[in-house]
Amino acid sequence: KEYETQIDRAGPGHSPSSPRQSVRKNLDFEPNSTTALILEARPANLPAKPAEEAQKHRQQYEEMVAQAKKRELKEAQKRRKQLELRCKVEESIGNAAQTWNQEILPNWSTMCNSRRVRDLWWQGVPPSVRGKVWSLAVGNELNITHELYNICLARARDKWKSMPTEPVTEDAGSSLADREASLELIKLDISRTFPHLCIFQQGGPYYDVLHSILGAYTCYRPDVGYVQGMSFIAAVLILNLDTADAFIAFSNLLNKPCQMAFFRVDHSLMLTYFAAFEVFFDENLPKLFAHFKENKLTPDIYLIDWIFTLYSKSLPLDLACRVWDVFCRDGDEFLFRVALGILRLYEDVLTRMDFIHNAQFLTRLPDHIPPDQLFSHIHAVHMTSKNRKWAQVLQALQKEQEWISPVLKR
Repeated sequence: KEYETQIDRAGPGHSPSSPRQSVRKNLDFEPNSTTALILEARPANLPAKPAEEAQKHRQQYEEMVAQAKKRELKEAQKRRKQLELRCKVEESIGNAAQTWNQEILPNWSTMCNSRRVRDLWWQGVPPSVRGKVWSLAVGNELNITHELYNICLARARDKWKSMPTEPVTEDAGSSLADREASLELIKLDISRTFPHLCIFQQGGPYYDVLHSILGAYTCYRPDVGYVQGMSFIAAVLILNLDTADAFIAFSNLLNKPCQMAFFRVDHSLMLTYFAAFEVFFDENLPKLFAHFKENKLTPDIYLIDWIFTLYSKSLPLDLACRVWDVFCRDGDEFLFRVALGILRLYEDVLTRMDFIHNAQFLTRLPDHIPPDQLFSHIHAVHMTSKNRKWAQVLQALQKEQEWISPVLKR
């Protein structure tokens, strides 16, 4: 009746607040659907509730609203904390970017090896300057120019035009010139590169760019050709550098001894890297090392994919980029240090698994890996064994391999 009276007083075209709206105005917080509960009396055509039952329902109603309000306030506090943390992280990244742009990059040659810069480097290079830092850290020992890239790209396009319509397969006994036929294999592999991003697949904005860089490299290094896994490395560089600069960084990265050994499938040298890795594996994680030995789980089962793609396929992309930050600074040694950090992070889980489950776990790592937690474990890894560093251990194993090979041939 009161509501109808208000309508009459308000006149046509005006609608006063409903009883539900009046109740909501009395709440001291903004309710969601779970807390917008209205306690109303029975309709006039039904018998009224007994006083005891009405009191009971009133009490239940208040308890429901109180619990819902408490839950929503807790969720609001959680969202507020997350927002504050995100703002804090963004502010930190902005300050770091300013430091890199104004202090470090203009004075790169004098500051790149300082303790302060190394500490900033370990925390992760800001995305806005990451490409520039990677280019400077990797260098250009091959003296590749933008013009050379354009020449290689033009040659690759000519090759594509003359490609047969039938699918091309790479033959292990093919000549150097024939290995340029791996240009066709590129098309097959690009579709599998970061499929969740949907930017490198055919029709995506970076499909042609990725295709061009991989094709140009195949013509630049026909002795290497295209090897599965290269597309992930090139894709990460494309996300951080202009096309020609990405090609220069890509070519120089693959020219490093470790990458060249893997991409040229130098079995002898690959085994030497695995043997060096096992030296530090036993040194840092003896319990897990013994467990792997007992289950005959060899490093090649999980390391090959990690090294071939520089972790860009195995780790979340943002975490992989942070791994790349330090890899560009420290070189091949850091790749194996990261591997030990991953094993250290999941040591308790891995020691309880058999061969099959260990292999499955390491070839498909969890989708969500806390970056700070992983880098904490990487930092705890000691890359010294019997007072010998990684390079010394690797060199000793290479000499041993060189001495053993002629003996075995006899």
